[in-house]
Amino acid sequence: MQKIIFYVVAFVCLVVTKIHAQENFENRAKVIAANIERITKEEKAILKNKVDSINARWEQNQITREEADTQKLEAANYHAKRIEERVAVEEANLNLLVKEQVDGKIKERDTTKTDEEGYFVVKYKKGKNKFKSGEKRTTTQLVVAGGVNNVMTDGALANSKFRYWGSHFYEVGLTLNTRLAKNDNLLHLKYGFSAVYNNLRPSDNQYFVKNYDQTDLAPSSVWLKESRLRNVQLIFPVHLEFDFTPVKTNDKGEKVFRTHQNFRAGIGGYIGANLNTKQFLEYERDGYDIEETQNSGFNTNGFIYGLSTYVGYRSMSLYLKYDLNPLFKDNATKQNNISLGLRFDFN
Repeated sequence: MQKIIFYVVAFVCLVVTKIHAQENFENRAKVIAANIERITKEEKAILKNKVDSINARWEQNQITREEADTQKLEAANYHAKRIEERVAVEEANLNLLVKEQVDGKIKERDTTKTDEEGYFVVKYKKGKNKFKSGEKRTTTQLVVAGGVNNVMTDGALANSKFRYWGSHFYEVGLTLNTRLAKNDNLLHLKYGFSAVYNNLRPSDNQYFVKNYDQTDLAPSSVWLKESRLRNVQLIFPVHLEFDFTPVKTNDKGEKVFRTHQNFRAGIGGYIGANLNTKQFLEYERDGYDIEETQNSGFNTNGFIYGLSTYVGYRSMSLYLKYDLNPLFKDNATKQNNISLGLRFDFN
């Protein structure tokens, strides 16, 4: 399972990177195409006005027919040359863009600058200028987390009947991070969704047994090579994040906002659903290795909710989450899932 999770995470990271690069390439190509279309329309409109003016003077006998034709031909040649010169600049930008796409060096588009007519222009950055642009007010992150998993029994974690280091959790998700203040970088609202795998491995050669509305641990009559209860969940977390990344000022006196560049801390909670519960058993019988999968549901709660918090530096943080709902619906003993591990928010 760990290998599967690793490959899934690696695949998701690769896909997100490729999509981001492709979208950046397509957006810049669209800007260049729009500029070429705008240039052509502008020059044709100016030419049309000139031709109308020439025709009006000819109709008023201010110039001869030959003079009018000569002036219209000169105007057409002039604006054709203007289109060629202005489009050549955009074609050079497009060629550079294609070369950067091939080389894997897509630059950022500077949408803070406009030309004299008020249209956005493409500006190519050279060199490494860490303050070349700021982030959008809302950014996205790929979340990958993992660590140890256990249960609080009647509010206590001590003397757990589950292996402390053998029980694990894994989480993969996407979040949106919105800066709450327009000109301050401290407070952010972080929200999204995650798929969570919670695994519990009983100690002392035990496994789960469903007795009507109760789910209990029972000793096995054979030696269990593997005894694991897995819950697959879909959760929707919301956190208030404190990001201590300082606001920078570029060489033009403009504020530049960044996230995930310094110490961060988040506090919040989540709601969600338990999608699937299975128990995996492995043992030997009559010289054969038996792998058994049980899908009885084990009376686990379908609706889950809880509290979570994290604190860390840049993309990595220490992550704690605690289910407020009991793991099993009607058990006499209240058991709540708790997880502690490392969390990575890839901006």
